Amino acid sequence: MEGPDQLATMGADLGSLVGKMNTTTLSTSEYASIVNMNLFVALLCACIVIGHLLEESRWMNESITALFIGLCTGAIILLSTGGTNSHLFVFSEDLFFIYLLPPIIFNAGFQVKKKQFFRNFMTIVLFGAIGTVISFTIISYGAINIFKRMNVGSLDLGDFLALGAIFSATDSVCTLQVLNQDETPLLYSLVFGEGVVNDATSVVIFNAVQNFDLSRITTSDAFQLVGNFFYLFVTSTVLGAGAGLLSAYIIKKLYFGRHSTDREVAIMILMAYMSYMLAELFYLSGILTVFFCGIVMSHYTWHNVTEKSRVTTKHAFATLSFISELFIFLYVGMDALDIEKWNFVQDSPGKSIGVSSILLGLVLVGRGCFVFPLSFLANLAKKNAHEKITFRQQVLIWWAGLMRGAVSMALAYNQFTRLGHTQLRGNAIMITSTITVVLFSTVVFGLITKPLVRLLLPPSKNMSRMASSEPTSPKSFVVPLLGNERDPEAGGGQEATSVLHPANLRVLLSTPSHTVHYYWRKFDNAFMRPVFGGRGFVPYIPGTPTEQSVHNLIPEGGNN
Repeated sequence: MEGPDQLATMGADLGSLVGKMNTTTLSTSEYASIVNMNLFVALLCACIVIGHLLEESRWMNESITALFIGLCTGAIILLSTGGTNSHLFVFSEDLFFIYLLPPIIFNAGFQVKKKQFFRNFMTIVLFGAIGTVISFTIISYGAINIFKRMNVGSLDLGDFLALGAIFSATDSVCTLQVLNQDETPLLYSLVFGEGVVNDATSVVIFNAVQNFDLSRITTSDAFQLVGNFFYLFVTSTVLGAGAGLLSAYIIKKLYFGRHSTDREVAIMILMAYMSYMLAELFYLSGILTVFFCGIVMSHYTWHNVTEKSRVTTKHAFATLSFISELFIFLYVGMDALDIEKWNFVQDSPGKSIGVSSILLGLVLVGRGCFVFPLSFLANLAKKNAHEKITFRQQVLIWWAGLMRGAVSMALAYNQFTRLGHTQLRGNAIMITSTITVVLFSTVVFGLITKPLVRLLLPPSKNMSRMASSEPTSPKSFVVPLLGNERDPEAGGGQEATSVLHPANLRVLLSTPSHTVHYYWRKFDNAFMRPVFGGRGFVPYIPGTPTEQSVHNLIPEGGNN
């Protein structure tokens, strides 16, 4: 009798447990979270579809499309909830910095045209590092002197300096979507490179402002801040390059592709992400680390994997970056209608508009105060006319940095909110002003970007002469790091030099910077690529896809 009773008791307990599970599944907030995520994924799909339909539009791009869809969705949610909520979940800066930012920055390094990037590296650092510091100084100084008189709330010196870092972070996505890196390689590399270095510099300055004791700043503290920046720049770069080289060495020695291409793809993704997380663990710049990891992986690791893995990694990284960018802009559009933040400023809407206008004006002035002077200095160091930055290009560089986006929003949330909620009036004004500046600059300036580029840089013979002979992706990965116009392995010396413009040959012989390229190429061929692999140095394993694809790629390099 004891056995049936136990079975009956177990059955009753099991039925009760199942009933509780069903009730819990239907009643907890997890169900609402699942619904919200489904809606958000559906919105991402809508952004992709509508962006595709507007592909040929003269005015729209996917960033602006995602913002508009976010605004419309936020308005619908706001109406359906009776004016209490406008977004599907609360934004977390951890979500941005840990999950969304790494694939965006890594793909930027993985897809970059390395020759143009490193040829203009000093100018890029001049704009991205020195220029960002100048912009930070002007915006912070203006905020301190103007906002204190406006009585915007209980903000201290750290908040004003944080504003300088927040609004020094540019978002040049709209301009890069318009520019063609084959037609304007110099301009594209400057805008693209400055954007990456600028993001890293802004985050470093922001962290320094939060960590330093601002109540007593001495000269030694200022020098310590400068030294800390260079330390972060060098160590972050070395860490990223080391992670890329380690992945190349592992794949070259173990050759996962003989058994599974999935392992090759997995090790590349995980090593790239680990480099970013290690940088964050050691308080370095994860942006710089994962960017240079992408550059090194594209030069060495990518050539050590099978052709299937090459295609997979190229599109996988680009897809992750694309989804992350859409995710950010879609959320910013919804959060622009967050009623909680606007409740704090509803008594003085004019003051909120005034703060937004002043911040936008400081962005315009701060940008102009370094783009044109630093362009003049950069041109002094260049002898060839084709390598100098023209005034029209300077205007476009200035314009490309006027837009503010994801990094500015993430830093603003970090400084002025706690767990996504705004507690003080001054903080609410800063958040709403940041959202206003991001929306206005992205939408208005973004809509004007295409016509402005066509006006300042119309198709001409000069543009075609400036066109880069470096092939586009995925063949661009064939071109060695810091290489000349052609890879000598691709087709022979005389044939390779015959396609070069005579002016380029004179530059090759007269400009000292090309000597650095030449010595790097010799060092790379003699020491680096035999150890870490790369194009032309993949170990011979008979019958493997990599061996066949590499030998097929070598003669094809000159046809692209």
